Amino acid sequence: MVQVKNIKELAAIIGISATTVSRVLNGKATKYRISDNTSKKVLDAAARFNYYPNIFARGLRLEKTETLGLIVPDIANPFFASIAKSIEFESRLKGYSIILCDSMDSCQTETILLQLLAGRKVEGIILAPVGLRTDHISDFLEKGVPVVIIDRYLPGIQVPSIITDNYTGALQAVEHMISKGHRKIGCIQGLNGISLNTDRVNGYKDALMNHNIRIEENLIAGNDFGEQNGYDQTMKLLSLRDRPTAILALSNLISLGIMRALSENGLAIPDDISLVAFDDQPYSAYLASPMTTVDQPKEEIGKRAVNTLLDSIHDGDTKRQTNIMLKPRLIVRNSVKDIRDIKMGS
Repeated sequence: MVQVKNIKELAAIIGISATTVSRVLNGKATKYRISDNTSKKVLDAAARFNYYPNIFARGLRLEKTETLGLIVPDIANPFFASIAKSIEFESRLKGYSIILCDSMDSCQTETILLQLLAGRKVEGIILAPVGLRTDHISDFLEKGVPVVIIDRYLPGIQVPSIITDNYTGALQAVEHMISKGHRKIGCIQGLNGISLNTDRVNGYKDALMNHNIRIEENLIAGNDFGEQNGYDQTMKLLSLRDRPTAILALSNLISLGIMRALSENGLAIPDDISLVAFDDQPYSAYLASPMTTVDQPKEEIGKRAVNTLLDSIHDGDTKRQTNIMLKPRLIVRNSVKDIRDIKMGS
């Protein structure tokens, strides 16, 4: 098989400038408005002549790898999968590639992955942190690698963050349930002590107080954003003598656990108990009772994260303090029963 040695040889064979060939092979065709037809010619010729540029070697030579790192807690979680897709797409538009890592909800793994990405010479990292520890992130920032935090903010650490207004999202969700006559509303929360959980619980509490509804601490349960936590805590709430008429789930996985527990107890949504959940998922609208959800702008989170990180990279400012809070949206479907007439008739 004939093999070309460099871009100039490949460009001469195709009859296209070496600059255009270079841009196509380095993923910058869209950025420079190179036509699909031209891109196809370049890629077909590269494959035919077995030519692949050594991007890593070029990166070392230029001290610029045009690669970003992304660490998420669980790539199987539809919420993080959607954000990862948005980040990859936006990065590609800007001429960057992504190394995706799954920390598996482990601070220890997260620490290892930060070091691994630094060793791969990524130009910056987008991180969705796990756990309550932040010392390893503070230490890593001293390396001078730009980092952007998504999904939560880290008090006391000077680093950009892209988050949803979790307080308002929870407030709106509970306000909606109250408007349907619910007064006894359970809240199954995630990891205590992290910003997004605290903000959501505060939104839940303030909505109740705004309507002079007593906060019952035994209706606030859980310490994990996973499905099993949703299942276990729902079982406990259902065992109460005066059980809640509605539940707010502080994550999409928690809501799955809630639905499993309700099903095992022969209870239907919303006839027997109402449910609202963070976050909207593709399946939310297609459940037996389409679920009312707090939708986070996942695509916008990913886009803002990439552009904030690239600003830090290009400006050389690794301690830029940019906190972007995006608005959530309450999507009302059929998972909250209107019990106002029932109460009036009782």
